[in-house]
Parts: sequence; C-alpha cells; structure tokens
Amino acid sequence: MRWLSTSLMRGLLALGFALALWQGVVWASGVPPFILPGPGRVGTSLWTNAPLLWEHARFTAANLAIGLAAGVALGVATALNLALSPGARLLLRPMLIFAQAVPVFALAPIITLWLGYGAPSKIVVVMLVIYFPVTSAFFDGLMRLPAPLNDLALMMRATPLRRLFLLQLPNALPALASGLRLAVVYAPFAVVIGEWVGSSRGLGYLMLMANGRGQTDLMFAALLVLAAQSLILFSLFEALARGRMKKAGR
Repeated sequence: MRWLSTSLMRGLLALGFALALWQGVVWASGVPPFILPGPGRVGTSLWTNAPLLWEHARFTAANLAIGLAAGVALGVATALNLALSPGARLLLRPMLIFAQAVPVFALAPIITLWLGYGAPSKIVVVMLVIYFPVTSAFFDGLMRLPAPLNDLALMMRATPLRRLFLLQLPNALPALASGLRLAVVYAPFAVVIGEWVGSSRGLGYLMLMANGRGQTDLMFAALLVLAAQSLILFSLFEALARGRMKKAGR
C-alpha cells in the first residue's frame, strides 16, 4: 500500500510537470489550437464529451482485456508444451521464430478483412502481439533450469511432468513476469492499431474521426483516455507482481 501511494504521488508530480511543459510549449510557439490545443482545451473536451469518450473507451478496454487474457493464456500453454515435448520444439519452434519475423501490425488489415470491423479482429490483433513475447520469455525461462536443480531432478528420477511443474515452472516465473510486462506495454498499441485499420467503435476510431473533422482537442482527449487505460493496466500488473514477490519472499 505504501508503494502504491508513493507511485501515485510520483505519477501526479510527473503529470503536473508534463501539463506545465505542454502549456509552456503552446504559449511559447504560438501554434493555433487546431494543430496543438492547450491542456485547458483538452480538459474542456474531456468534460463535454465524457459520455462519448466513455462509450468508446469501454469498447477499447473490453477488447484489450479479452485479447490480453487470451494472448497470455495461449502463450503460457505454448511455452509449457514446448518445454515438455521435444517433438513440439522440433516442429513449432522454427514456426514461432519465423512468425516473429513478420510484423503483426502488418497483418492487421488481413485480420480485419477476414474477421470484419467488429470486436473479434481487434481481439485477435492484441492476442497475436502479446502471444510472441510471452511465449518466448516464458519458454526461455523454463529451459534455463540451474544445474543443481537439474541434478536434483536426475537424482530423484523425476518424470518430465513433475520436473516441469515442480522445478522448471517456479524457476521461470521471473521470466514470465518480464514477458507479461512487455505484453501490458504492447497491448494498448495493438488494440488502437486494430481500430485504426478498420472499426466503427473504440478510442482509435474516435481519434481518426476527430482528426478528419479537425477536432484536435477531442483527438487529444481520446489519446489521454487511452494513456490512462495503459497506466492503469501497467499499475495493476506491477501491484500484482510485487504482491507475488512479497508472498514468495515469506
């Protein structure tokens, strides 16, 4: 709880500094509001367009949560399967390496073409973006079993399944946490790109519509709401990770 309050104070100080810097740039440069609106204009847009922003933010948040959960679950399952089965490593590992060489964002138009402008295409884009870092980080952690633990497993004649869940899995949790940290950073970008490619709802869609209509203050307001979602998601993950580390330390 103390860490959370300290982080909140630091976040508020950083936010205040960023707003002051933003307003200073607006005053010093004299750019027109339709290019760079000041914090006051954006705050007014946030207030006056709150119902509209809330409607689109719910759609984005739902796709983000479902895609994140599905991507993490699929990545964890794949990494466990690869660690347990040499045959799976022989067949799937080269495919994963090749798939990572293809930018997932470049596949967003194809996914939208196949699945349409609704939520499924956005969820799949988020899931794919998250899947690879989680799978790669967790699998690497599973395969890096320290030599003493490996010798212990051989001495006890542990089965591959018991070795995986009793030794490899606990040892790989820090690596999984690193993969999840990347996932929560990439996920908001993925959902917005999916909405930019093709959507009729969501914060990404709202940003495009506001930009096309010259409503730059609304576009910045949608961007701030998206940033708030990202910060909340990252803060929740960090709180959960710290809670798990304290329990493990006990």
